[in-house]
Amino acid sequence: MNATTNSESLSKPSPVPFGTAFLYWLKLGFISFGGPAGQIAIMHQELVEKRRWISEKRFLHALNYCMLLPGPEAQQLATYIGWLMHGTRGGIVAGGLFVLPSLFILIGLTWVYLAYGDLPVVAGLLYGIKPAVTAIVLFAAWRIGSRTLRNTWLWAISIAAFVAIFALRLPFPAIILAAGIIGYVGGHMAPQHFSAGGGHGAGAASYGPALIDDDTPTPPHALFSSARLTGIVAIFLAIWGAALITLIARFGWDATLTQIGWFFTKAALLTFGGAYAVLPYVYQASVEHYQWLSPAQMIDGLALGETTPGPLIMIVAFVGFVGAWTKALFGPDMLLLAGSAGAVIATFFTFLPSFLFILAGGPFIETTHGNLKFTAPLTAITAAVVGVIVNLAAFFAWHVFWPTGFDGRFEWFSALTSVVAFVALFRFKAGVVSVIAASGLAGLIYHTLVT
Repeated sequence: MNATTNSESLSKPSPVPFGTAFLYWLKLGFISFGGPAGQIAIMHQELVEKRRWISEKRFLHALNYCMLLPGPEAQQLATYIGWLMHGTRGGIVAGGLFVLPSLFILIGLTWVYLAYGDLPVVAGLLYGIKPAVTAIVLFAAWRIGSRTLRNTWLWAISIAAFVAIFALRLPFPAIILAAGIIGYVGGHMAPQHFSAGGGHGAGAASYGPALIDDDTPTPPHALFSSARLTGIVAIFLAIWGAALITLIARFGWDATLTQIGWFFTKAALLTFGGAYAVLPYVYQASVEHYQWLSPAQMIDGLALGETTPGPLIMIVAFVGFVGAWTKALFGPDMLLLAGSAGAVIATFFTFLPSFLFILAGGPFIETTHGNLKFTAPLTAITAAVVGVIVNLAAFFAWHVFWPTGFDGRFEWFSALTSVVAFVALFRFKAGVVSVIAASGLAGLIYHTLVT
């Protein structure tokens, strides 16, 4: 079916039973590869074009809102559509199943990595994947920058952010706050330089009548109510507070699991610009401050995250697992249990705010179906994010190309693999999973031949 299909020849889809929707969201959790762009494309093809559960205009309206929020926009979009179709339980199921398969897969892969990472096969695969990850991060910076850095003002913000984090070692939240303030002031003084560009406008495509069509009235559960808003916020604050207080009471404030929960709560509110934007913040805290894992393990974690379904920010599960495993929280005989607890806690506190944003903000957004645009502060923040991601790519390149320091041997194979991977992504539009797989195989072959 395509956009030229005569909508009058198609009947409106029948109401979707909750069980049918549940099975679809479960399936999506296992096939959501390709990062946010790929995940959004999968949902568009299935929900807008094939099943016609939601119209093009309503889909893009929801997406524009999710693009404004901190957190993984694809997971939030699934939550929004699930909520619109079946209320609170629909949103929780759609958003939860978007994450859970990836969580269980990453727990298994991280356990294999820590328990058997020294095996030649595993070491060889990671030897090839690491330089590919460097190229993927650099490509992400280019992709975001090409959409965002449209004038010298935004270029200046991006360069200043790179200098701030690379040379001055300023914390990520401070950089984001400064960029937001600059964007707010600049939006009033020179709005033409901070206006939104690109984005997702309303589409003209028609795939036939949809269950939730352009003119479908907002369902009763999605109508805005100040009392309902207050109740939802109170419930989520209670859930968050109860979880954190339980950790404090059981382990203490300074305990690893408690600090994992507290840190990823803060990280969840700073993920403007996607997972690559918050990774430097996660690195600063987990590697330098808390010392939950080493720089090399951080790179390996991103490599594993790129090869699993679900949002890339699921690398938080890897960080939580390694941090709890390394600290041997429950003793040396229960490392798997400790790691699993760390992964679950990191995931819970990272994604809880995403559900709050949709369930609390969705009814307000449904009061108008006009297209939302990026604000001037968010435009400046996104520009700063580009510089921060470039710093992350430089950090990865340093540790991959010179693993023992600049005075040590230069890894020419790693550098060559990064170049080839970047060309494949940039010139030939290769998929991330394909690049990771090919690089891992090349690394295994080379590692086997030289060792």
